Amino acid sequence: MRKISTKMAPRILTLDQKQRRLHISSDLLRNAEMFDRVITGDETFCFQYDPETKRQSMQCKTQNSPRLRKARMSWSQVKTMLVCFFDHKGIVHYEFIAQGQTVNQECYLEVLTRLRESVRRKRPGLWPDKWILHHDNAHAHDALRVREFLAKNSITKIDHPTYSPDLAPCDFWLFPKLKMP
Repeated sequence: MRKISTKMAPRILTLDQKQRRLHISSDLLRNAEMFDRVITGDETFCFQYDPETKRQSMQCKTQNSPRLRKARMSWSQVKTMLVCFFDHKGIVHYEFIAQGQTVNQECYLEVLTRLRESVRRKRPGLWPDKWILHHDNAHAHDALRVREFLAKNSITKIDHPTYSPDLAPCDFWLFPKLKMP
């Protein structure tokens, strides 16, 4: 069975990157009341699990045979990309990206359009311009057309320091729980 490693490779930050991280983190701490308005999102691959049924694991045995195997979960060859957004109350929007589709700026713009609709329906107190978007610095998230979309729709975005996965709640709160069999 394949195992997904959750270790992050340490990155040696430049002095400028450290200063930016310190500045952004200080701003976040000074404005702690805004966290009720933050909707954070990210993408991850999800594998489909194939549970081995009890019938599949049944064996003929004698009295001296070793113990029976229990049903277990095994990886399938099917994996799909999940894009998920949540806030302190729970999941606001999620969708699975079609197999083979890349999350590029066009795809991400479509996801953001549907996210806005989900925020309008599920978090009416934050609609239209009281919610704050937090996502990492992936190329699709920081593309010019995405920045223009956010500006046009008055969506405030929290800066995310370079190489700071510890400031991405999806990577440490949601996705590890999701990937447990």
